[in-house]
Amino acid sequence: MPNRLSEATSPYLLQHADNPVEWWPWGEEAFEEARRRDVPVLVSVGYAACHWCHVMAHESFEDEATAARMNAHFVNVKVDREERPDVDAVYMEATQAMTGQGGWPMTVFATPDGAPFYCGTYFPRDHFQRLLEGVSTAWRDKRPELLDQGKRVVDALGAPRTLPSAPPPSAERLDLAVHALVRDYDSAQGGFGDAPKFPPSMLLSFLTAQDERTRPFPGGGAPAGRTTPHGGGTASPAEASGPDQATPAWLMATGTALAMAQGGMYDQLGGGFARYSVDRAWVVPHFEKMLYDNALLLRAYLRMGRRPVRAGAGTADTGVHALLRRVAQETADWMLRDLRTPEGGFASALDADSEGEEGTYYVWTPAQLREVLGEEDAAFAADVFGVTDEGTFEHGTSVLRLPVPPVDTWRFQRVRDALLAARAERVAPARDDKVVAAWNGLAIAGLAEAGALLERPDLVDAARDAAELLLSVHLRDGRLVRTSRDGRAGPSAGVLEDHADVAEGLLALHGVTGEPRYAHEAGRLLDTVLEHFGDGEGGFFDTADDAERLFSRPQDPTDNATPSGRSAVASALVTYAALTGSERHRTAAEGALSPVALLAEKAARFAGWGLAAAEAALSGPRAVAVVGDPEDPRTEELVRTALTWAPLGTALSRGDGLDDGGVPLLRDRARVGGAPTAYVCEGFVCKLPVTTPEDLRAQLLA
Repeated sequence: MPNRLSEATSPYLLQHADNPVEWWPWGEEAFEEARRRDVPVLVSVGYAACHWCHVMAHESFEDEATAARMNAHFVNVKVDREERPDVDAVYMEATQAMTGQGGWPMTVFATPDGAPFYCGTYFPRDHFQRLLEGVSTAWRDKRPELLDQGKRVVDALGAPRTLPSAPPPSAERLDLAVHALVRDYDSAQGGFGDAPKFPPSMLLSFLTAQDERTRPFPGGGAPAGRTTPHGGGTASPAEASGPDQATPAWLMATGTALAMAQGGMYDQLGGGFARYSVDRAWVVPHFEKMLYDNALLLRAYLRMGRRPVRAGAGTADTGVHALLRRVAQETADWMLRDLRTPEGGFASALDADSEGEEGTYYVWTPAQLREVLGEEDAAFAADVFGVTDEGTFEHGTSVLRLPVPPVDTWRFQRVRDALLAARAERVAPARDDKVVAAWNGLAIAGLAEAGALLERPDLVDAARDAAELLLSVHLRDGRLVRTSRDGRAGPSAGVLEDHADVAEGLLALHGVTGEPRYAHEAGRLLDTVLEHFGDGEGGFFDTADDAERLFSRPQDPTDNATPSGRSAVASALVTYAALTGSERHRTAAEGALSPVALLAEKAARFAGWGLAAAEAALSGPRAVAVVGDPEDPRTEELVRTALTWAPLGTALSRGDGLDDGGVPLLRDRARVGGAPTAYVCEGFVCKLPVTTPEDLRAQLLA
């Protein structure tokens, strides 16, 4: 018999709809039932693409004996962390406080009022059964102690917490952040820290912006012929940088980007990045592929590869920049091919597992290569992709890597296409096809800019379709719903990151398309943030003032797998203030950036998006208005020039020069001599209008 999850919109909850566990969805009804039965609540939190969530489900939640214990002694609540990030946040904080670590699946025992008194993550079935009996016995025999433990947790985590006020980071403090990152940088393998290694997508954007500020064009670079910081590849970051000394920011950014792109975390056949590498050298990934990682990495690789060379006078391409742009393009193609939904949005993730095993879809043996390619091409592929008899993964299989791109590019492409076609015949990983507002906002921004820079109108169209889905299905009375599936809105209210990331995406889409509606909708979302998410001291809560009350109101300023809500809203506010001249939004951006000044030196790894937003604020932020006939290719060339050469975070708007569409930056911007014209402005004080890409580039680099 299906349980109460059968009507859910969350694919993760639906995965558990036929469990013998009598699951409840998160809600007051579940806690009321616990009070009626006088039993604790067991809150199980996970997500659809989580490998260890599947393991615990198969071992325990599908097991009749375990389910009987759960049903007899607890009210069992299943939560999709991606649908309810607020619930996940407060219980994860409790789990980390109690155990010193966290992760998913997260297992929390709580009172009927929601106060957690015992927390953990994955438990093997035998351990979990003993734990169920132990908690049930303690609830019967030692209840006052459990209630006291829950009260102490709630009192500690629910107490008001404020960060010391500070101005937005200065140039000196942003430079200190780079020095702090140097201490954590793995100069041998790229990336930061030790295994497991996560893709530092937001840090890549910050480091790119910092490099451009401290080593502006023209000039810059290091002596040609030096190797990459991770010791591989045919073109080094230094070679892409010109004759002078490359900055630490540039070397860390490109060293990391190349190491990830050449390793097993990047899908060498189909494009797109896995969630993280289990080892230091980026060889073996954790195979789930998330929309948010790929949307952020698309934008990061695009930003690093957007300028064709690091030397100002030349126009020749380099190996590094070609690779960066190729990875950006392939990642965008993967998003459209594997994550796009029929409604025009983007699904959340692809599972790590297929056929009950992690990674089966992606790994190869020499025999499998021979079966698809024949002897000669199989030997070529094994050499190029690092497939060995011993294997780099499990059971003699290897994850495909590309440490050195082959000279015979035609043969490589033919082999790659054949392997991709053969892989398509395998059982594919399951797809979590719910649409998350925040992650789609990140995808819209990346695809819109990629479409313009790579001259791919189809990517811009995909960004527009996703925006229309969000505006038609997720937006209700100026507020966003967190998720949808099959065009049907989910039950959960949007949180701060949803409103901020969608605003960021709409602003980027406005800059590329010139459609005023997207700028106006972004402004409405940001006004909603200011009205309902502010903490009264210049900061922001992660949930609205009228959201469901949990035992604490989450307010995390640090960037983790995705930008924190506070960093995300700071970035969008900086852009919107430059677009409109709004002092109110500019002041709010400065308040949102306050924690970044404190994190810059001590925890820079967890402030990448905030640091990138601070770089944008420090640059002015600048704004560029392009006016011209949208059918005139010269107009598009000016837009591409602005996206290529303006400091990261520059606000971009475009129009026809006849109607400003209610966008302040376009007001009174006329075409010069009837030609497409660009205006470079800071604080609405503009330089002389220009009509050629060369003159626009010169102004942007001045």
